[in-house]
Amino acid sequence: MTEPEPDQPGIYRSEQMTLAQLFLQSEAAYQCVAELGELGLVQFRDLNPDTSAFQRKYVNEVRRCDEMERKLSGYEIIKFTRRSLDDARSGYLEREIKKDQIPMLDTGENPDAPQPREMIDLEATFEKLENELREVNRNEETLKKNFSELTELKHILRKTQTFFEEEGRQEWICYLECGDLASELYMTRVVEHDRRRMGEPTRRRTLSAEQEPLIITAEEEPPSGPGLSMTMLRLGTHKKKLQVCFVAGVIRRERLPAFERLLWRACRGNVFLRTSEIDDVLNDTVTGEPVNKTVFIIFFQGDQLKTKVKKICEGFRATLYPCPDTPQERREMSIGVMTRIEDLKTVLGQTQDHRHRVLVAASKNVRMWLTKVRKIKSIYHTLNLFNIDVTHKCLIAECWCPVSELDRIKLALKRGTEESGSQVPSILNRMETSEPPPTYHKTNKFTKGFQNIVDAYGIATYREINPAPYTMISFPFLFAVMFGDLGHGTVMLLAALFFILKEKQLEAARIKDEIFQTFFGGRYVIFLMGAFSIYTGLLYNDVFSKSLNIFGSGWTNCYDIKEIDRLQYGPEKTLMLIPEKAYDDAAGPYPIGVDPVWNLAESNKLNFLNSLKMKLSVILGIAQMTFGVLLSYQNHKYFKSDLDIKFMFIPQMVFLACIFIYLCLEIVVKWIWFTAGPQDSIFGYKYPGSNCAPSLLIGLINMFMMKTMGTGFVDDDGSQKFQCYLNNWYPGQGFFQTLFVLTAIVCVPVMLFAKPYLLWKADKERRESGHRQLSVRADMNGDDAEVVHAEPKPSTSSSGGGGAHGHDSGPFEFGEVMVYQAIHTIEFVLGCVSHTASYLRLWALSLAHAQLSDVLWTMVFRHSFTLDGYYGAVATYILFFIFGSLSFFILVLMEGLSAFLHALRLHWVEFQSKFYGGLGHMFVPFSFETILEEEREAEESL
Repeated sequence: MTEPEPDQPGIYRSEQMTLAQLFLQSEAAYQCVAELGELGLVQFRDLNPDTSAFQRKYVNEVRRCDEMERKLSGYEIIKFTRRSLDDARSGYLEREIKKDQIPMLDTGENPDAPQPREMIDLEATFEKLENELREVNRNEETLKKNFSELTELKHILRKTQTFFEEEGRQEWICYLECGDLASELYMTRVVEHDRRRMGEPTRRRTLSAEQEPLIITAEEEPPSGPGLSMTMLRLGTHKKKLQVCFVAGVIRRERLPAFERLLWRACRGNVFLRTSEIDDVLNDTVTGEPVNKTVFIIFFQGDQLKTKVKKICEGFRATLYPCPDTPQERREMSIGVMTRIEDLKTVLGQTQDHRHRVLVAASKNVRMWLTKVRKIKSIYHTLNLFNIDVTHKCLIAECWCPVSELDRIKLALKRGTEESGSQVPSILNRMETSEPPPTYHKTNKFTKGFQNIVDAYGIATYREINPAPYTMISFPFLFAVMFGDLGHGTVMLLAALFFILKEKQLEAARIKDEIFQTFFGGRYVIFLMGAFSIYTGLLYNDVFSKSLNIFGSGWTNCYDIKEIDRLQYGPEKTLMLIPEKAYDDAAGPYPIGVDPVWNLAESNKLNFLNSLKMKLSVILGIAQMTFGVLLSYQNHKYFKSDLDIKFMFIPQMVFLACIFIYLCLEIVVKWIWFTAGPQDSIFGYKYPGSNCAPSLLIGLINMFMMKTMGTGFVDDDGSQKFQCYLNNWYPGQGFFQTLFVLTAIVCVPVMLFAKPYLLWKADKERRESGHRQLSVRADMNGDDAEVVHAEPKPSTSSSGGGGAHGHDSGPFEFGEVMVYQAIHTIEFVLGCVSHTASYLRLWALSLAHAQLSDVLWTMVFRHSFTLDGYYGAVATYILFFIFGSLSFFILVLMEGLSAFLHALRLHWVEFQSKFYGGLGHMFVPFSFETILEEEREAEESL
């Protein structure tokens, strides 16, 4: 990999950044910041960290923007009496628009940030619109309340008409003529009922002689519920003229039983209550909610009872209405009420139409207004980060920006200055600093998903190698090694292709579902995973657990019909295809992937595929780890760290080569030279057949134990040696393996002690020559920091920190350096072994996926082929639906997610730990696009 030029940033490293200082005239600052916000390439620093938000220069402008945003779509402090939390979270205008179910037009238009003087016009527009809506709403609420009251009064006049008929009138007059006797009798019955309920003996009351003419026809139980008002007392001849009062009103239906009981208990039975339910659902006059209500009328005597009755009605929130005594007055009132109701309907309709027209007109501009207000607000927030010079005529800002974009930034500043009408140009000066710059990677919609995978582990340290370009290929490939199935890969590819082809429509739809957003955001990652799964499926020759015989198998049937018939009726049901007889050397191996004949090998198919996939996973894992170590060389070279190259990179490569790369070479050699049949000579030794193929696992163990093993596979007389697969199989194998082990062991103390010793020695020489300190650099590789030598040189050059990888100056601490080096060395040595074993998950998950696919085919879909006729056709459709559903949800979704997570771990830990520090901080530019998108997502998440 060639190193990109400093002024030509590549995709392999983050962009070169520089710290710049801006000098903006006060009258041009607003417009210049607006232009930079549209550009989105500048990250401003806060030059007033000790100043609170309320003490900054533009706090009043920010508050004005907050108020405008509140009116449109911001948070509003309201009473939660009868409103939901969602209503409280939206602004007044937006809440009213949503209440009328009016869609808010979003054309995707991106208006420019308004001029500061336009804030007054916007404020006036919003104030006028809000006041108009509030006035209309108040009038509408008043009209609705009047309409509800008139409707209730209409029902009262209609329902109580029957109460004043002659028969009903005689009933309540007769009842009330009882006087105190009715009250006394009622209380006696209530006491008796309470005694019976508490288990106490009851005492029947004996009437006096004067009371004997009364005939009691009421029930033994105390009056309660609707039947309470129907309790009848028939009187004797004693009557007197009474002056009776009454009140009428409505009450909620669910409150009626308690209302009746309290009324009777408080008035001691000296009231007469009649009720009638209203069939229509009415709107409550206070809350406006739809409720069921009941009309009631209460007759009583005296002012004292009148006061009690009204207090009880008030306590139960019953609404009382005036009701005339004479029929003529009631008829006149009914006519007047009906006339007013019709008039109110007309006025209400006109009011609602006017309100709807206002909201429809506002809904077309709400999104545009919000965009303008949020841009103004973000500009003033940014201006609050600036310093003001002593003359108050200039604003001073500091910002990080990419070196490659300086020309565009200067052009934006020039454009902003011209639009503001300022005669003094804005100035941008690059600054020198020892602070680590932020990390900025340019991405597009394709590379963004893979860059997010890398950034989820940690933001790259400034200018170190970016793993994302390599992850674009290695991640979907390792996923496909575990997921490899041509059929399942095709399903995944088609799903991702749908998201890609419909991405504009799906983005415009703004679907809020989190799971959908996850799949849609990673559509290009899924597309490559599906494509690589198709490729590995071809290599495995696996399509829904079946094989494709496209090019014709190289194996043939070497048995005649008699042997096959004898096998069919014999106890042994398996035939062995001997390579010397059944394999066609002229046809050669299958052109792509595994020969389809292995799909028929029920007894040893699994052994063959297990061996193949296990060795393949080891080779792929060691290859990726080696590539990671090679990338660490690029980091050391870029940061000019010769000490790391000599005493870290080289020992690591030697250690890997002596053990793990050597193992991979043995696997490849065994695949190529050690065939199933005998050969005259392999590396000078006669090879009798597959029984003597070397055992690499036991050979690796013997290599570390330094055992002395025999050589060759046969004795001088041509007989096969005992355990010939354990013998050395090439000349000098024992010597070379011993040399490899000793070399790998020597590399460990070199990695551990060489660098700390040389740093200590250099520091000692410096101190002896008069230097008190040694300039050192903290280089974070993997998860641990290491302190490496750095020649004393000026701090970051004017090019914007191109050479600093985390610069630090201070006294040399040998103990710290030794601890860091020990941690890093132990991690690498043990990690080589554990990470190699970790890559065996490629084999394990591939085996699990293939076996699950085979189980679904065998246990579900294969049964449909055994059925004939009409029922067979129906069963085929049903079983295919079950097979397809299980395959999609289990093998594509669940297994796909499992393989994705394992591939993620292999890249984060096994691969990136060899070269990637991930200790940087992300470049967060001031961008209108990002701010507006975050605000929109926050609104949609509420």
